[in-house]
Amino acid sequence: MIREAEVNGIRLAYREEGDPAAPVLVLLHGRTADHNDWNGFTQHFAARYHVLVPDLRGHGVSDFPGTYPIPEMAEDIAGLLDAHGAGTATVIGHSLGGMVAYHLAMNHPARVTRLVLEDVALPVPMRDRPALVEDGSTGFDWRMMHDTERQFLNPDPAWLDGLSRITAPTLVISGGKASPFRADLLAERIPGARLVTIEAGHLVHTTRRAEFRRVVDDFLDH
Repeated sequence: MIREAEVNGIRLAYREEGDPAAPVLVLLHGRTADHNDWNGFTQHFAARYHVLVPDLRGHGVSDFPGTYPIPEMAEDIAGLLDAHGAGTATVIGHSLGGMVAYHLAMNHPARVTRLVLEDVALPVPMRDRPALVEDGSTGFDWRMMHDTERQFLNPDPAWLDGLSRITAPTLVISGGKASPFRADLLAERIPGARLVTIEAGHLVHTTRRAEFRRVVDDFLDH
């Protein structure tokens, strides 16, 4: 069911599935996607969790406020948890959604019980990225693309140190040799993080769906 909540000064659209009395699990999509990116996984996790799948600000049918600091995007998710009276949640994030997830986990460590980061960039300056060129793509705010790109190229140095504040058991999934990111270096920065490599490139959960599901289920069950 698609719902809306006023959180952190914006309107956030999200999909909700599962028993509201069950533990909360949040699925966070990557840049330019929306909650539909997790179709199939939403139903899978809803068998045992109360699943919330938002359209991040600037995506889907959530608000396009024009400003997109990644830490503020994490506060949007904290607000969504507040709207559901959820003190804690398991959080799974892909790419940009994973960056939002680790900001939530390092700024609100007591609120994240388990963290899964799927092919997520370390917050260090990115090199050799092609210039961002607008085309006719829709479903997201191009201002979000430019704003987040600036943060990819020149992230706040405090973000890297902040990863050490994460206390949740963390699974870092790397897409392997075809991935644009060094998820192994991210795992090294998060205390006690477990690293699993699935040779799938950046879109692990769509390219290797069954293996992604198996690895995540194993992590959540132990």
